[in-house]
Amino acid sequence: MTQIDRKPLIDRLAAFPRLGLADLPTPLEPMKRLTDHLGGPRLWVKRDDATGLGFGGNKLRKLDYVLHDAVLEGADTIVSGGVVQSNSQRQVAAVAAKLGLACHLAVYHGRLAPPTPEYETSGNAFLNRLFGAHLHDVPWTGDRNAAIRTLVDDLRASGRRPYFVPYGVSNALGAVAYATTISEIEQQAALAGFAPAAIVHCTGSAGTQAGLVVGAAVAMPGTRIVGIDIDAEPARVRADVVALARQAADLLGAGIDEAMVEVVAGHAGPAYGVPHEATIEAIRLAGKSEALALDPVYSGKGLAGLIAMIRQGRWRNDEDVIFLHTGGAPALFAYQSALGI
Repeated sequence: MTQIDRKPLIDRLAAFPRLGLADLPTPLEPMKRLTDHLGGPRLWVKRDDATGLGFGGNKLRKLDYVLHDAVLEGADTIVSGGVVQSNSQRQVAAVAAKLGLACHLAVYHGRLAPPTPEYETSGNAFLNRLFGAHLHDVPWTGDRNAAIRTLVDDLRASGRRPYFVPYGVSNALGAVAYATTISEIEQQAALAGFAPAAIVHCTGSAGTQAGLVVGAAVAMPGTRIVGIDIDAEPARVRADVVALARQAADLLGAGIDEAMVEVVAGHAGPAYGVPHEATIEAIRLAGKSEALALDPVYSGKGLAGLIAMIRQGRWRNDEDVIFLHTGGAPALFAYQSALGI
């Protein structure tokens, strides 16, 4: 008979050291006014926009663990990449500045047409420069990591000690790091007296959802992890989540059921990075009802998906559902003239 490993999630995670740069745990707060507006279920928000450094966001939780490895290796340069308004790049640049390390970013152009005149210079793009990152403009080819790896090779050849951070900080260790979100929610929800039916979030580069899936498999098996595809590539996203979740589960000594990986399509709008009417409605609702600043690329589309599922009757009014706010507020300024707000 197979022996089941019932070690608590918090104990499994304790084997992985972190730098301590993210402000954890992040709050779990009720969204009473949004709940009333939508007519149930009871809505909560996990505030991973409040991780602190460099305007916060979900990638800081990952970088706290991933860059501990970089420091151990003696890296002097952090290398990553993303589109012009990448939230991930901005958080990488912020952590590198805090650690006193050089930061080089492959900035992809061509994945989407600039939606506003301010897109190329404001928001996250401005903060990247403020945090001292070296920006390398490269064409988007569909391969998220190729240009980043080329940049790593070039820097190593020039005598630097670069450390590769993948697009979205989405790798096995990043997913392990994101399982800490479940460890926090498990305790916070218990203190608040409820068991969440679901945790809903935006999903794209897959590491965030992979971490949530693995964490929930260990600590909250009754809670459904629902990823809202924001890339308009649901099959690719789901395949990446499954692959990263398996790798993270191996590191944590846990198992996952692939059937629990749910990626919901139909809420990404016309394309990645292009807000549509439902996204703008969700951003407006979050702002005026809960004073939450959601971005039009990620968290806004995530909430749009949650709102649509509520209107479709996915959950009962007496159930509790958590929306994971992954951050991204600086991008609002780069999209301002396209939002009509």
